Amino acid sequence: MTTQPTQNLHEESYARLMRGVKELDLCGPSAPSDLVLIGDHAFPLAMNSQGQVIMAASLYGRGRIVVLGHEGYLTAFPDLVENAVTWLGGDGSDGSVAVHQQVKAVADNLSKSKLKVEVVGGFGLNLGAAVYVTDAYSVAADAKGLVAFMKAGGGVLIGGQAWNWAQTRPKDNVLLLFEGNKVSGVAGIYFSERAAEVERLPVPPQIPSSWMTVVIGKDFEDDLDFLLQGVSEFEIPGGLLASEVMVHGPLAFPIGTTSDGQAFLAGAYYGQGRVIVITHEGLMGRETLFQFWKNAIHWLDEGRNGVIGVGACPDSSCFNLISNWCNCVKTDFREDLSVFVCTAYNGDHLEEIQNFVAEGGGLLVGGHAWYWAQTHPGQNTMTDFVGNKLLNKMGLSLLGNIVGNGCYKPPVPKQAMKDTYNFRDLLHRVVCHMSKGEELEKKEEECLRKLGADCAAYLNRKAYDSSSYAQVVSTLTDIVKKFGIPQVCESCPVNSPRDHLLLSVGSEVYKVCQDQDALLPFLIQNNPLLPVVHNHKMRISAATEGWEDWISTGLYLSPGMKTYVAFPAELVNKGWKIQIGCHTDYLNHSELKRAACVHEQFPVTSEMMQIWNLWGGLIYLIAPRNAQVDGAEVTVQVAVPAPYYKSGVTTAGDWSRLRTAPSPWAEMEFDNIVITVPSETVRDLERPDELAALWNAIMAAIADLAALPPKLGRKERIVTDVQISHGWMHAGYPIMAFTAAAHELVSVDSMRRGMWGPIHELGHNQQRRCWELPPHTTEGTCNLWSVYVHEQVLGINRAQAHPNVSVENRKQRIEDYVKGGKNLSEWYMWTALETYLQVQERFGWDALKKAFGAYHGMSSYPDDNTGKMNLYAETVSRAVGRNLTGFFRAWGWSIEASTEEKVKNLPPWTDHPMVQYG
Repeated sequence: MTTQPTQNLHEESYARLMRGVKELDLCGPSAPSDLVLIGDHAFPLAMNSQGQVIMAASLYGRGRIVVLGHEGYLTAFPDLVENAVTWLGGDGSDGSVAVHQQVKAVADNLSKSKLKVEVVGGFGLNLGAAVYVTDAYSVAADAKGLVAFMKAGGGVLIGGQAWNWAQTRPKDNVLLLFEGNKVSGVAGIYFSERAAEVERLPVPPQIPSSWMTVVIGKDFEDDLDFLLQGVSEFEIPGGLLASEVMVHGPLAFPIGTTSDGQAFLAGAYYGQGRVIVITHEGLMGRETLFQFWKNAIHWLDEGRNGVIGVGACPDSSCFNLISNWCNCVKTDFREDLSVFVCTAYNGDHLEEIQNFVAEGGGLLVGGHAWYWAQTHPGQNTMTDFVGNKLLNKMGLSLLGNIVGNGCYKPPVPKQAMKDTYNFRDLLHRVVCHMSKGEELEKKEEECLRKLGADCAAYLNRKAYDSSSYAQVVSTLTDIVKKFGIPQVCESCPVNSPRDHLLLSVGSEVYKVCQDQDALLPFLIQNNPLLPVVHNHKMRISAATEGWEDWISTGLYLSPGMKTYVAFPAELVNKGWKIQIGCHTDYLNHSELKRAACVHEQFPVTSEMMQIWNLWGGLIYLIAPRNAQVDGAEVTVQVAVPAPYYKSGVTTAGDWSRLRTAPSPWAEMEFDNIVITVPSETVRDLERPDELAALWNAIMAAIADLAALPPKLGRKERIVTDVQISHGWMHAGYPIMAFTAAAHELVSVDSMRRGMWGPIHELGHNQQRRCWELPPHTTEGTCNLWSVYVHEQVLGINRAQAHPNVSVENRKQRIEDYVKGGKNLSEWYMWTALETYLQVQERFGWDALKKAFGAYHGMSSYPDDNTGKMNLYAETVSRAVGRNLTGFFRAWGWSIEASTEEKVKNLPPWTDHPMVQYG
């Protein structure tokens, strides 16, 4: 489990920098610049009531920097400056400080300290001081040297403002051209062209934070004008799946987006350099984007006409395209390049590339994260995917979402700042409206669902040492405390975009905030204390193969309740997980009757783990694939007991006590299936043994028809929920059903009257790719199990088990299908089921069992439906000892001559049911 630090490194630095400073009176003659902060290492020291940053600090390389928003502050706050110089020197400093002659008064103030102060005419490489103090206007000639000094471990204190400079140079890029930014910008602090409001500021005990802070640090109209010149559209062709890129940094901006705001192309300033990201490497060499890539390389090169280095790419198209107009070489990363082109999949040289960009280089990155996310379940795309290790600091992050194919119009530069989506900018605007009680603008309201999902993704960065991350967490925490979250339930569903956002944000910020207990009452308002058990010990056994397996504990955690679990060493770092909550469906509905995600998983990484879930839930151990464990002891420190019955283990006496256990959720575990229902459903269940016998018989029949051993390798699960992702029930692990179906699952009388739906879903779980013919039989062959169980176990004839299997309906469907020309495009669901039922009715259930059993021994099979149809016709023919190719051809199947040849020695089935239809 990831733990949140009680005080991160930046908080410690802030405390040292502001030691003894109780107030900052800025109401003097100095008019400071509003500072823009980017990256993970820059943090504010002084912030006014409008959220404008007036003083800040940062780290770069092994060194440090403090930036004051006006040079007058270098002498106006001597205590702060002395603290800053001491901090900048580091713990091993000899106290030597060089002060530029333009700010000689600083040296006079410091002369009373123990520091060794020297006034110098400028910065030199032979400077022996540990700290250099200067104004922002005297560093132009020394910028590279100062950056190298800082990178090697030196400290820089710099003061100045850029708003006056910007007024005299309205067409110049303040971020890159203002002298002070050539040093401070490398460390993620920029003097902006905006003047900051002055006031008397109390010094807070922690790093200041405000939701009012303006996030966008630049108007990107000039950048978009340059990049989009001659570009009429962006095409993402079919067959190419791009990811979405989240734009969240103050100096990051979208360039190409879909109609619903998903960005697939974006740019950013980082330090003194620039970066562009395209979310599929296959787009980097496309001729249709020739003009854009030409513009992009020139924008990244910034007129240097330097060497463009192209790293390892999937093919040579990118190199060939770029080499048409510039000096381009294939090379691994090296520092003498002007622009480096690479994919998002190589983790080499990450820090060197980040420094390369910060110090003025250009970077073009191509790649997607969706495939990585799909193939690395349980891992964090925002932090573990190598592309994001490179890009997160630059204000861009690749998401696991897929962007749809199509042609998309580029933004109109003059409208871009109003129309395009920046996560933190939109969050700022939404919070501003909500805090002031104002209605959201239509554009903002349309983005609220996306904003909620992006909040979850951004918070998943877990960048606890990043001030910008801490500010987002603080902002969201304040919003939750002010407005609470909707107390969503079946009788109080969530419908509005605003409530959707609050529900999503509340769920996610709880996971990362540093004081969860203080936040919990704002999230869960009705949270009664339930009786608990202490130090509950369990013996765990598992023998999995190609699947994960849930192991029930019979324990429950209330919402927000924390407990510790002790594991034996043999389970630690072996792929085991602990899960709270069985309701694993992710909901994406406009109306929610519960939060979208209400379960939590924690990888078992130590012998003692703390676990919790905002929404509470039953506790499970998740056994990994190919686990072999027998009798490992696991201890849960404190938890709520649940009604939990396990056939063959729980006695009648045990059950009379357990069925009244306080957990709101109960589990009934039988030989081959586990049923999870609201506890109230089983409070009056007196004979669980009878229920177990019936479910055991049903599951034995399920396995029998599938030609599987009587004991399944993994028990099936059915979980009931107030709302599920789709349908009335759906297959999977677990099978999900609405709570309204709970009684049907635990009442013997109800079950014996028929239970088509649950068996239908269990049938889905038995379907196999090798013989399934999607989409035709997807909702058809699963019903073979429904028919079989009803007839063999429940004693209900197929005609009575479901109306669609009545004699009349079956006959009518066949006639309609024949009249339609036996077109396979109409061979779906009930019509497809009829084909299999006709074989069963003539040759018995054993025919299907033998056929399914034969597939278990196959190591290869066709992927296309025609090939699978022919293989099935051959397999069933061999199973029954008859040539059934004519029968399947009569149903419109494309039976090939080679298949007929394989079974030509078997007697043909000439009197099959379709003969009468010609």
